[in-house]
Amino acid sequence: RLARASAHAADDGRAGERAAAHFLARFAPPSGTAVSAYWAMGEEMDARPLMAALHARFMRVALPAIRARGQPLVFRLWQPGDALVPGALGIGEPRAEAPAVEPACLVVPLLAFDREGFRLGQGGGYYDRTLAALRAKGRVLAIGLAYAAQEMAAVPHGATDEPLDGIVTEREAIEATR
Repeated sequence: RLARASAHAADDGRAGERAAAHFLARFAPPSGTAVSAYWAMGEEMDARPLMAALHARFMRVALPAIRARGQPLVFRLWQPGDALVPGALGIGEPRAEAPAVEPACLVVPLLAFDREGFRLGQGGGYYDRTLAALRAKGRVLAIGLAYAAQEMAAVPHGATDEPLDGIVTEREAIEATR
């Protein structure tokens, strides 16, 4: 948390834009693809520049919504200007009437990551459950969005931790090595 807090405090307001450029150069899916992102909380990297870039490239952008504790996330379509409502944990999410989609690509927030693709999240397991459920149905790309300072040599992980396929930071795009 300290590394993320320090990186966030030092952010010149352009880290999200630089990370978005790295994402588009390395991981951009084709137009029309449903891509989920997140509405940043606290010191998470701002995903709005990436969301705007995806929307401008005719991708369907979605944000996560919590149905119930212990359940996978649901993703609802979002576009610039849409109002968000407080969700189950007080996190902004699209209104319940926004259409639900199954994303082919998830952009995931995190506290820390390693180059094998493992991440530390907030501890609720929502993304791990969601990725496991989506991967059971087929291929889904999971990309972490983080400050470079959040990198660790090795992130502790267990059997239920779903690895990422890559990570983008303000400095680079990283393909997971596992």
